[in-house]
Amino acid sequence: MSPKPTEKRTSRPTPGNWQQMNRKQRREMTRKIQSGDICLEVVHADAAGIDIGNETHYVAVPPTRDSQPVRRFGCTTAELKEMAVWLKQCAIRTVAMQSTGVYWIAVYDILEQAGLEVYLVNARDTKNLPGRKSDVQESQWLMKLHTYGLLRNSFRPSQEIRTMRTYWRQRNDLVQSAGRYIQRMQKALTQMNIQLANVLSDVSGMTGQAIIKAILAGERDPLKLAEFRDKRVKASEEVIARSLEGNWQEDLLFVLQQEQDGYEFCQRQMAECDQRIEQYLEGREDRSAGASLPEETRKGRLKKKRGNKPRFDLRKGLFRMTGTDLTRIDGLDVMTAMTILSEAGWDMSK
Repeated sequence: MSPKPTEKRTSRPTPGNWQQMNRKQRREMTRKIQSGDICLEVVHADAAGIDIGNETHYVAVPPTRDSQPVRRFGCTTAELKEMAVWLKQCAIRTVAMQSTGVYWIAVYDILEQAGLEVYLVNARDTKNLPGRKSDVQESQWLMKLHTYGLLRNSFRPSQEIRTMRTYWRQRNDLVQSAGRYIQRMQKALTQMNIQLANVLSDVSGMTGQAIIKAILAGERDPLKLAEFRDKRVKASEEVIARSLEGNWQEDLLFVLQQEQDGYEFCQRQMAECDQRIEQYLEGREDRSAGASLPEETRKGRLKKKRGNKPRFDLRKGLFRMTGTDLTRIDGLDVMTAMTILSEAGWDMSK
């Protein structure tokens, strides 16, 4: 008896896995969507698509909702509000748009305030339509994909977390800028053969800053400059003095002064960010339920240098805001905990 031939099964793509399909499956799915194949399951019947641009946005709704199913709106606030009103008039409940630069943020906020469910999708999941050229076709394609549930929504935290994220990202940018100023200061010193970086681990520390400020004030005597040595520095005054016998040049001293001014400006800006973050955390809801912050007893954490850490008790502020001390996890210091919370929030259900 000959064996029964095995039945060949074809996997039918299901809504939500567009990005997981191979090229052949995507072409077949595209053909069905373009032809309006009724075998596709409608997931979002009241869906619209928006092609985001820097000056104009194209919005597509189902052809049965309006005599002009694709409309063009400008980027001003008044026009975005008109867009939201029109979508509501067309009985649209959910909207899909791509995360194009930062141009989508204003559209997202206004549509969200209008009570619409907004899907923010990755452009990589929507770019496989053959021959798609115009902005009108792009918006219609987004609407169709969203109608059949083929788009994944990107995570976006609540406004409370987004505000904290803005402050924290600004502070991190200032930390990086301050680091670049320090690097250029070291370059100017090295060009004058001031080998300060060879005897000090960090020229932005107390000793390094004291010596640099004295140099900019006009002091050139290596012995007098070495007297600014902090007692915690391992190198002796004699070793530091030898490293300060340089070739002073007016042009490089000018550069050093400029970089020092830039570094101090960044430090002042960081202090303002710290003050704003502290005020913001104090104004949030207290989720600690009266619990006290666990005392830090780990020697490695207690001995850590302050470096670029905030100038207030950030750990206490985060504990009050979230009711959880993430720094109890090994490998997570307060800076990492702040980054996690400012990007993802504390509600992990999403």
